[in-house]
Amino acid sequence: MLKISEVCARSILSTTGLPADYVINPYVGCQHACVYCYACFMKKFSAHTEPWGTFVDIKINAPEVLPVKPAKYENKSIYFSSVTDAYQPLERKYELTRKILEKLVQFQPKISIQTKSSLVLRDRDILRQFSSCEVGFTIMTMDEKLRREIEPFASPIAERITALKQIHDEGIPTYIFIGPILPYLTGWKEIISATKGFVNYYMIDSFNTRGAIWSNVRRWLATSHPDLLSRYDKIYVSGEDYWRKVSGAVHEFSKSEGIDSRIFF
Repeated sequence: MLKISEVCARSILSTTGLPADYVINPYVGCQHACVYCYACFMKKFSAHTEPWGTFVDIKINAPEVLPVKPAKYENKSIYFSSVTDAYQPLERKYELTRKILEKLVQFQPKISIQTKSSLVLRDRDILRQFSSCEVGFTIMTMDEKLRREIEPFASPIAERITALKQIHDEGIPTYIFIGPILPYLTGWKEIISATKGFVNYYMIDSFNTRGAIWSNVRRWLATSHPDLLSRYDKIYVSGEDYWRKVSGAVHEFSKSEGIDSRIFF
C-alpha cells in the first residue's frame, strides 16, 4: 500500500553534479517502485521506514517556493528529475510539475525532462512554449512481462513509445535513456531499432550496484530469474569484463546505423 504525505518544502530548485545547472524534484519517493532504482539512497534523508517505492511525499508548495528572479535562469538548464519521476501517477492529481513549468515559461531556462510516464503528453502545450526543451523516456526493455516485474507502476512500454513519437512529431527534441542495462535481459539493440525514426539521441548506462540496489536486484533475480544469478555474480563479483564488450557492441551498431548513442560506462 502506498503511503502519501503532503509536505512543505523550503526550496525546490537545487544545483547538481549532473549535466544541468539545476534539478527539480517535486516529490520525495516514487510510486513506480522500480526494482533497480538508484534513488533508493534518498530514503536515509527522510523519516520513512517503509520500503522505497511504497511512499511518496508531495511537496505541496513547490510552485510557490520556486525563485522568481529572471537573472537566476538566464542561460541555465533545469532537469526534471534526479531522484523521482516528475510524471509519476500522483502528478495527474497534484499537477506540481505542470504548475512549476507554467511559472518557468516566463524565464525561458533550458528544460530537460526524463520520465517513464506517458502523462508528460498532458503538458505539451506548455513544453512547446520553451525555446529549448527536450523530453526523454527511460526504456530498458521491450518485453512487457519483464517491465511489469521491474517497473510495476510505470507506463507500459508501448505507451511510452507512442508518447515519444507524438512529442517528436510536434517538433520537441526527444531522447531515450536505455538504462540500466540488465545483463542478458535488456535488448538495447531492439530498443534502438524500434525507435530510431523519432529519437534524436540515446543515453546508455550500465547497472548501478551501489548501496541497497544490488541486494534488491539479487532478491528479484532469485525469485524470477534464478538461472541468471551465477552469471550476474561473474560480472559483479568476479569482475568479468562484460561492460567493455557491451560498450564496443553499442559503439559499432550505432556507427553502422548512424545513431547518436552516448555511453555512460
